[in-house]
Amino acid sequence: MIALAVAAGLVACASSSTGDSAGGAAITVVAAESFWGSIASQLGGARVSVTSIVSSPDVDPHDYEPRARDGRAVASAGYVIFNGAGYDPWAPKLVAAAGRRGQAVLDIGKLVGVKEGGNPHRWYSPPDVQKVIDQISADFRRIDAAGAGYYTEQERAFESSGLKRYHDSIAAIRQAYAGTPVGASESIFAPLAEALDLRLLTPESFLDAISEGAEPTARAKAAVDAQLKAQEVKVYVYNRQNATPDVKAQVNLARQQGIPVTSVTETPPANTSFQEWQADQLEQLEDALAKAKAA
Repeated sequence: MIALAVAAGLVACASSSTGDSAGGAAITVVAAESFWGSIASQLGGARVSVTSIVSSPDVDPHDYEPRARDGRAVASAGYVIFNGAGYDPWAPKLVAAAGRRGQAVLDIGKLVGVKEGGNPHRWYSPPDVQKVIDQISADFRRIDAAGAGYYTEQERAFESSGLKRYHDSIAAIRQAYAGTPVGASESIFAPLAEALDLRLLTPESFLDAISEGAEPTARAKAAVDAQLKAQEVKVYVYNRQNATPDVKAQVNLARQQGIPVTSVTETPPANTSFQEWQADQLEQLEDALAKAKAA
């Protein structure tokens, strides 16, 4: 179906560009999601042109329906990056439909060893983000050998200064709040909780159900409610882009019990870099943990 849509040249409007214009770029990059596109753009600097297919915070990458414009962008790209692990199943289909020989493709799920059915939210895993940074930089040096030194400098600058606030927030939370029991609305927060050494008490079945758009079991909902009523969790974290009635009820219950509440989002606000988005959320989480500790 995707190949037919591409061939038919249907009108599309969902793609948007980040980074530099194509003029003079050594590598044309297409990223399925803007959080990966932001990283690629900063690592590539003036030598790359990056287009992110899903760049609006109002679009759910799970359910995105690719347009002909997206297919044309993928077909013309020298390098394609997608999340994989079942998160954006339309993206590898676009790559297959393009059938471009010699095209470099990064499937992040495969890179970090997460298969479909596992937690696909790898941009919330700082160790996996580092693996992606390393791989993109290595791929840029391989694809554009003439710019290898430039890409190495871009990587060093990104890690030392671009990601400084992000890394500092992670270190501060780990140092001050390791072991703190927390609750969450869905599995998007699980990789970050693990990296921060927070104890995520919410049943995995509840986290997965909300993430997958399914109805949590009555038993799972009751378990979360019981944790909140007993104040077993010190902070509750929810995805405000997926605030279902069950999640809203738990947010309200947490607040009634005096448990600090903070939020994350599936995708970043428009025109916001990966690290700005993540650091803002980490600092809000740190504030919530501080309030809980002071209570």
